[in-house]
Amino acid sequence: MRLIATDLDGTLLDSSARVSARTRRALDAARDRGIHVVPVTARQPIGLRVIAADAAFDGWALCSNGAYAVHLTERRMLFAEELPADTIRTLAEALRASIPGLLFASVRDAGETFVAQEGYAEIADLADHKRAPETMGGVAFDDVVSAPSVKFVIRHAELAPAALFDTLRSLGLTGFEATLSGAPFVEVMAEGVTKATGLARLCEHLGIDRTDVVAFGDALNDVEMLRWAGHGVAMAGAEDVVHDAADETTASNDDDGVARVIERMLG
Repeated sequence: MRLIATDLDGTLLDSSARVSARTRRALDAARDRGIHVVPVTARQPIGLRVIAADAAFDGWALCSNGAYAVHLTERRMLFAEELPADTIRTLAEALRASIPGLLFASVRDAGETFVAQEGYAEIADLADHKRAPETMGGVAFDDVVSAPSVKFVIRHAELAPAALFDTLRSLGLTGFEATLSGAPFVEVMAEGVTKATGLARLCEHLGIDRTDVVAFGDALNDVEMLRWAGHGVAMAGAEDVVHDAADETTASNDDDGVARVIERMLG
């Protein structure tokens, strides 16, 4: 084990969105042995900063489901994959024709800029994007879809994300990757982008083989990463597709599942 790649919400973090004392000890023990600990998340850096002290994250992180890699202390980018504006407009207009009342948001500038459509903030919560809704503002639809995005967000005030996701897939559109993370919206990235592709690029930069990677996850957006890693670990309570992608299942995030596996592997 040379690198630990871990999802955050529902995986490393407990139900109160904190890193438990036991999990922190396990992460520190791994780092003390020279093992890289990399958060691989749908979150942006703003969402990592709120837990950085708890987890002692100070190195590389993969954000927007693998769309870009950022060094959390040096603030430098290793790579970034953006969804083109014309692709965003095409899929958004096609979805709007099928589902009235959709709202959209665009994550830009390495996760630092959040462009929300008018009305989006009214149905958002601080936990959704780790941004206070009152700071989101609101712009016209054309402004949301007018520029490239590292993550495009699709949301509805009443319909579940799974329903939106199924409709998007049924349209037969191409040129992007869509997934679910457990958040109340669908997340869209550039074509071919997953947590696995981002992790592969980071490991190439660090000179680490995939067989030396242990990955943890609990949601649909973790599936590719769990399959790619030398050892994939699903959290208890994850959907069947996540368990099927993993090599083992550990305890839940509220029962220190990540720590249990790290402790065992460190001996």
